[in-house]
Amino acid sequence: LNNIFKEIRNEYPEFRIPLHGDLKQWSNQGVLLLNASLTVRSNQANSHSNRGWEQFTDSIIKYLDQHYSNRVFMLWGSYAQKKGAVINTEKHLVLKSVHPSPLSAMRGFFGCNHFTQANDYLIKHGIKPIDWTKLD
Repeated sequence: LNNIFKEIRNEYPEFRIPLHGDLKQWSNQGVLLLNASLTVRSNQANSHSNRGWEQFTDSIIKYLDQHYSNRVFMLWGSYAQKKGAVINTEKHLVLKSVHPSPLSAMRGFFGCNHFTQANDYLIKHGIKPIDWTKLD
């Protein structure tokens, strides 16, 4: 989350990185942050993979793709990009980058400008942009 905040600050210099991880204000604007697995054992990445979460999150992606238009999908990391293969790029904007983890963020996540690209796309399609700086 810290690297996501850093990228937002790069794109929106007025953004002040919060001291909390409450993303409710993004959610209230329509943002859905979705990992492939929705639980994990503490400090053990991917410890709950292959436990059924993948089918659940695949279903969410397919539902959003089929029932909505002009949505923005930010696929960070190779695993997310594979999951996003079902997204109709004629109906949606798909942005891809390396994962924002400390191990890979310097290899392309920083400077990807996904947040401004998302807002440009939303505005172009008559949709209210996301206020990424709003996390009071």
